[in-house]
Amino acid sequence: MSKKRPIVVVGSINTDLVAIADKIPAVGETVLGTGFQIHPGGKGANQAVAVARLGYPVSMIGRLGRDSFGDQLRAHMQAAGVDISGVATCEETSGVAVILVSSRGENCIVVAPGANAKVTPYDIEANLSVIREAGVVLAQLEIPIETVEYLGSLCRRENIPMILDPAPAHDLPLDIFRNLAWLTPNESEAAFYTGNLGSAEDAASPDETARNLLSRGCRGVLLKLGARGAYLATPNGIGQFVPAFHVTAVDSTAAGDAFNSGFATGLMLGKSAVESATFAAAVAAISVTRAGAQPSMPSMAEVERFLENGLARN
Repeated sequence: MSKKRPIVVVGSINTDLVAIADKIPAVGETVLGTGFQIHPGGKGANQAVAVARLGYPVSMIGRLGRDSFGDQLRAHMQAAGVDISGVATCEETSGVAVILVSSRGENCIVVAPGANAKVTPYDIEANLSVIREAGVVLAQLEIPIETVEYLGSLCRRENIPMILDPAPAHDLPLDIFRNLAWLTPNESEAAFYTGNLGSAEDAASPDETARNLLSRGCRGVLLKLGARGAYLATPNGIGQFVPAFHVTAVDSTAAGDAFNSGFATGLMLGKSAVESATFAAAVAAISVTRAGAQPSMPSMAEVERFLENGLARN
């Protein structure tokens, strides 16, 4: 059997400080919390751990600080099965995310980047051999934009598919879009990138949104529509809605990361784009039924059982 080409994740590594309350407070409002948890997180690390939990080889490229959070995060990723040889250490503090979660599973997040802001094109060049071995590269926007842009140009030059989770939403140069195999925004991010920030009544259809994003030059768009599912589109005219699975959400933190990891893993296992999106929907559905980011990521056996059970879909 030929060796599997790993998934390489380039991105953020954080500690998540999670406060739980009946509702997310409005500006200036104080609410009484019902719980507090500390979890390993960061969109990059979340995606790397999610891939590892699915049993697929994965390498992480990023930065941590010389602090206790950094030590714990490094140990956790390694224990999950992530190759962390590409994770460097710097003098900045390790990244932290402060997350508020409501009783309905909604969340809002503030990220203090710390060491993540020090991930530079140098880190990409230092791990060039790792990236060249990749079957697909996953990236997000919790590291500097110029680093993501450099990574994209490298992936295009080396003919390595790159999947970008464009979160948090940020103005991007066109070159980034042109270097992508897949762009995977959620609804609010898609509205930001298409300039469609009006009311729900004025919102563009998923197909219109996807076509707008495809016009920027990316080779595929996968819109994450939350409980409604996802919409997949390519320049050759393919446009397909992928329904979500019915589950009771406990915590939606990192659901998008679970989805991206499931999609990348599905592609690497030889599934079609639509099959991979369905697989990703199952990974994300399981993740929202559990608390925390990385602790919520399912194993391959759990996903297979979930799919075999034929749970109702929207």
